[in-house]
Amino acid sequence: METTEIRLFKESNQSFIYHIEEKDFGIYHHHPEYELVLIKKGKGVRIIGDNINEFKENDLVFLGSYLPHVWRCDDSYNNDDGTFIGKGYVIQFLKEFLGNLFLQLTENEGLISFFSNSFRGCKFYGKTKEKLINIIISMQAMNPTQRLYALLSILEILATTDEFEFICSPAFYISDQSSKNDPLHGVIEFILKNFKDDIKLKDVLEIANMSNTQFFLAFKKTYRMPFKSYLLKLRIGYACRLLADPLRNISEIAYESGFENLSNFNRHFKSINQCTPTAYRKKLERKTLTN
Repeated sequence: METTEIRLFKESNQSFIYHIEEKDFGIYHHHPEYELVLIKKGKGVRIIGDNINEFKENDLVFLGSYLPHVWRCDDSYNNDDGTFIGKGYVIQFLKEFLGNLFLQLTENEGLISFFSNSFRGCKFYGKTKEKLINIIISMQAMNPTQRLYALLSILEILATTDEFEFICSPAFYISDQSSKNDPLHGVIEFILKNFKDDIKLKDVLEIANMSNTQFFLAFKKTYRMPFKSYLLKLRIGYACRLLADPLRNISEIAYESGFENLSNFNRHFKSINQCTPTAYRKKLERKTLTN
């Protein structure tokens, strides 16, 4: 699918956007701003990057810069007269909206890490979700100054929480995902260049300059999943991109994504996306998702 850049209007005297969406949630698009999205009224299917999933009321996600996305509500949220009855809350801000020095502060290490991984999209749950929803809704009655400090409270939560799960595969990679000083940075660069091939563990350990145990512990702590799961999701995510082209043969896509055979590809694809590659392609082709 083609991605359109869509920008919300920002008042000239405000540093970020607080928007209540009461129209159709839009088309598949992206933008440079980070975005926190709460669906207060709505149910249907959303596409974020290479992930297609259902959403319902109180769905709360954070999206990194230029991560493509769309929420498509069920037909029941469109009245016969053409009016839309869904409702969402949106907060958007650029990375440097608080100044270039803000994210260089040593106290912001947690927030820097969260932003660096947000290219995959983050879905919140638990107490974190409850706290964020309360703040987002309460901001509706605030003046601009109060909203700014409410957003700082949100940033504090993002910097310290682990109550979220990634939405997209690691295939949605951004070059500054990890610091060049991070010992795993070279590993990620190597994986991204060679994931279509048979990656040998000995090569990865040599790049990381770690023992087997050190590497697996460090990788899981940093990327919130085992190394093998990361590599698998990277390959599946790449396949999802190729499936968007209806002219590409699925067997061809399987081999190009690093799988030895079609059966293995289908099994792993279904385990991650809860549907077959064919069904995934059909979802992408539905008019309700591409209008």
